[in-house]
Amino acid sequence: MKKTAVALALIVLSMAIFLPFIFNNQAVNAQTNYSIQTVNHTVQVLYSGQVVITENIILSGQVPSSFELGLPFKYGSSVLETLAYDSNYKVLTVTQGVQFQSQSGFYGVVVTLPSGTSNNFTVVIILSNAVITQTLTSYNLDFPAYLGFAQTVNSCNGNVSLPNGAYIVGIDKPDGVVNATNYQTSNLAAFTYAPATATFTAGLGYIQLINFPTLDRQINIGPSGSVSCTDSYKIVNNSTSSISSLLINVPVSSENFVARDQFGSVLSTSIQQVNGLVLVQNVTLAVTLLAGESTLMTLDYSLPSISHGQFTQYNLNFDLFAYFNYYIDSSSVTITPPEGATITNPTFSEIGLTSNLNRNAFQQSLTINKDGVSYVDSVIPADDVVTVTFDYNALWIAFRPTSWMWAVALVGVVVVAVWKRPKAKAAAAPTMAVVRVAPGVTLNSEHIKEFVETYEEKRKVTQELRSLDARAEHGRIPRRRYKVQRKTYELRLETLSQKIAQLKAILRSAGGSYSDIVRQIEAAEVEINETELSLQNIEVRHESGEIPLDSYKKQLTDLERRKEKANTTLDGLLLRLRGEAR
Repeated sequence: MKKTAVALALIVLSMAIFLPFIFNNQAVNAQTNYSIQTVNHTVQVLYSGQVVITENIILSGQVPSSFELGLPFKYGSSVLETLAYDSNYKVLTVTQGVQFQSQSGFYGVVVTLPSGTSNNFTVVIILSNAVITQTLTSYNLDFPAYLGFAQTVNSCNGNVSLPNGAYIVGIDKPDGVVNATNYQTSNLAAFTYAPATATFTAGLGYIQLINFPTLDRQINIGPSGSVSCTDSYKIVNNSTSSISSLLINVPVSSENFVARDQFGSVLSTSIQQVNGLVLVQNVTLAVTLLAGESTLMTLDYSLPSISHGQFTQYNLNFDLFAYFNYYIDSSSVTITPPEGATITNPTFSEIGLTSNLNRNAFQQSLTINKDGVSYVDSVIPADDVVTVTFDYNALWIAFRPTSWMWAVALVGVVVVAVWKRPKAKAAAAPTMAVVRVAPGVTLNSEHIKEFVETYEEKRKVTQELRSLDARAEHGRIPRRRYKVQRKTYELRLETLSQKIAQLKAILRSAGGSYSDIVRQIEAAEVEINETELSLQNIEVRHESGEIPLDSYKKQLTDLERRKEKANTTLDGLLLRLRGEAR
């Protein structure tokens, strides 16, 4: 009996120890019901020195819901961007900088594979040009010869791709040295940790260790459908040597190039390379860019005219970021159709957080922003090509000329009216006491002084009335007291306005400079009243949500500037009259 109890106890203890391992192995097998057949590992050095690591991964078996890989942790600080896409160029979600399972020493990357994803997908990791060091005769590239995977890779094909004019000297990797750009291995072990060094040479100017912090691309569409483009770059020399020329990528269909430096000087350009996908302009700098220095450069060019759709509809199909053999930290593209055009596609609902549609009085523009741009973006058409549709009536072409014609005609009418107006007799000296303006009324210095003092008192009362309204709005004054004080101010303003009107009539009747000063004062008053009404209007529209915050701030700034300018003009005119009264 005792032997039976001991045997049962041993059986229970054994099951308690081994069953968790059995179930865990079954769970692991269920999660890793696939194998990695092939990995095509490409390391491409861009013209600007950044490094694009492309992992084309082919699995067999059941595609997992997520896929993990890692590169040696020392490269983590140089990672600029990671992205992934399947064989249909559908973008996949990527999480970078995570723990690579239970392994240490790795910079982990996890790719989410939704249901229906094919067994062939690509992961791209872009490193900064800090992984390249320059010597007197060559360059050294510090890179991972292989990435680490969670299980054995049946076949791994490595390739180091260098810019044109660069040649490999040798690649020193943990599994041996090769003197070619291609290498391969079979049965690559799981969690392989393989930093390597590639040594290569390059002719002068074929590779430049530079950074492009920003690119601002402005695309303007003319009334006839012509398209002009301006690319504005900020460039930083990140190397230890000076730079006298740069290779800049532009759309293949572009022409009529004009490059300028930050001072507006025209730079010499020449076509360096052209094929079906790439057009490169060699731009010679007017001033050599020394190590650590930065500069600005613009490149103007024209693009083919846009296509005309039905009736008044126009379509622009544009490759936002065509092939770039360098990495741009932050970029924006602004597309501006002709004045009077209305953008119908994309709509507000289709514009993402990185884009916005700006609307002014007669013109609209679409701005698209993107962080991290290189040739990789041209590989994924869904993220790179945009279609902008807008309605435009050709009658808008005559809008500006017609406006100018009416303006010229109006000025002509005013000139003729002034020319034919009876001219007042000019005084021998600019004294006020001898100018007669009406029977029995003589303009003198007292009239001018009284006008200035009355006008300034009116402005002071107006300011006090506004202050009273503000206090009442915030509940700082009883309502009954507010009404009594407001009525007092209004009566005072009415009296002052009548007095000012009488004095204006005396000044205006005097003709000459006094009539002109009255006219300028009234024009400034009209401008101030219009801006105040406009300020109230945009305030109401902003509170109701009709105007976005950025447009509201811009209009508010413009109106405040107009109002300030009118007040300054008014102050100057009053000061001038005060001087005449002395």
